[in-house]
Amino acid sequence: MSELPEYAERVLAVAERIPPGRVMTYGDVAEWLGEGGPRQVGRVMALYGAAVPWWRVVRADGVLLPGHELRALDHYRHEGTPLRQAGPAAEGHVPRLAMTRARWDGTQDAPADVTPPT
Repeated sequence: MSELPEYAERVLAVAERIPPGRVMTYGDVAEWLGEGGPRQVGRVMALYGAAVPWWRVVRADGVLLPGHELRALDHYRHEGTPLRQAGPAAEGHVPRLAMTRARWDGTQDAPADVTPPT
């Protein structure tokens, strides 16, 4: 197996540090790293994210990852991640993340080994 690109390693390291029950958007991760953007983070997660808590890196609108909604929902319920109930018009009635309560800024409730880049 080939070595991961350095940027991918950094993205995955952030994903591993997001506390249970909290999320960061793709853009949040890029901003926290000071490099790349939401699309680059999304690409890293799509290619390499299976080995980390991928469900904690999310879309900014709180919509669950298409095709992985039920797996993600199981993780969110187990971890106590804040959710908003879907309205009756929502496809499949799948809830969304309650982003104002679930979003992690990279510092509050941080595991001891997490420090934002300078």
